[in-house]
Amino acid sequence: MTETTTGRTATERHTALYDRHAELGASFTDFGGWQMPLKYGSELAEHRAVRETAGLFDLSHMGEVWATGPGAGAFLDYALVGKLSAIAVGKAKYSLICAEDGGIIDDLIVYRVAENDFLVVPNAGNALTVAAELEDRLAAFSASSDAGKVALRNASDETSLVAVQGPNAEAIVLAVVRAQDAEAVTGLKYYAAVEVEVELEQGTIPVLLARTGYTGEDGFELFVGNGSAAALWDALKAAGEGHGLIPCGLAARDSLRLEAGMPLYGNELSRERSPFAAGLGGVVALKSKEGDFVGRSALEAKKAAGEGTTSGQCLVGLKGLGRRAARGHYPILKDGAQVGEVTSGQPSPTLGYPVALAYVDVELSAPGTKLDADLRGKAEPFEVVELPFYKRQK
Repeated sequence: MTETTTGRTATERHTALYDRHAELGASFTDFGGWQMPLKYGSELAEHRAVRETAGLFDLSHMGEVWATGPGAGAFLDYALVGKLSAIAVGKAKYSLICAEDGGIIDDLIVYRVAENDFLVVPNAGNALTVAAELEDRLAAFSASSDAGKVALRNASDETSLVAVQGPNAEAIVLAVVRAQDAEAVTGLKYYAAVEVEVELEQGTIPVLLARTGYTGEDGFELFVGNGSAAALWDALKAAGEGHGLIPCGLAARDSLRLEAGMPLYGNELSRERSPFAAGLGGVVALKSKEGDFVGRSALEAKKAAGEGTTSGQCLVGLKGLGRRAARGHYPILKDGAQVGEVTSGQPSPTLGYPVALAYVDVELSAPGTKLDADLRGKAEPFEVVELPFYKRQK
């Protein structure tokens, strides 16, 4: 690593909000090559703020790739496993990009912003991989299809993403948007997006506002150009002062998503796992869309073989019956024999007992099944339960 004139190492990547986090005393961690705030003080307090009031997150390490043109919907049908051409304008859809062998390259969200404009949002550590994979798939698609022109643009380096999550999120967002956009905010459904204007001292800025999140709570994610990110962060932080909002780091985001039973790429999802094993078979549009898509043959074969349902392993939720938490890669045992492995686990701040996600043999995946986690040589009791562990009261 080499030192730059700012004192940062040349191999580190910083979001446009890095200085804001440093001023707040954040503890930083590497995530996908980015220096991101792990926490600002107490990660437990940050977790509870999102469950009870609101939390403010910097998610600018995520990727943003635009697919535009008359053939964009058909192209995404080919490149991803879902039927993205069926998304209505202003709506979003969770999907996967899989390899030819059916392994998961990444999970992502696709927004249809206009008739021919789609925004693909991959995970931070996979953003470059997904962008390159989409380029390769576009070349193959264009050579074999007359669906219409498609252009790809990787806007990750010029886009910031800020999230407000929690019961008071709507009130906070309403405090910063123009009065004429208030109805668009209150009427926005889950997994939908709308373009609004945020009012700042220096004028208004355009924001793509999505009612999405990774916490299990109501909330919004706001896409904005890097040059306006700090002003947007400041406005949301100020608006949230009367609503219990505090800045939150990746530690709280991880514990929140685990309670909500949401998978994390690199933990629950990987090239070695298929959507069926991960419990995401419903995302794969084997029946609802015609034509070929990358990985279709392999995924059809895996489904026919009962992967994740009658054969192999599948992802389950585990509730700790004792006080000790199971962590990633801890073995799962049945009568002393290993039958699986933990992918994510920690004590649940909201529920008051340990929770974990794990892959286990399918015959041991029914709720109520008693299993053990090998906690460094000591067997700790767990029970398979329905996901999610936590579900908010609407």
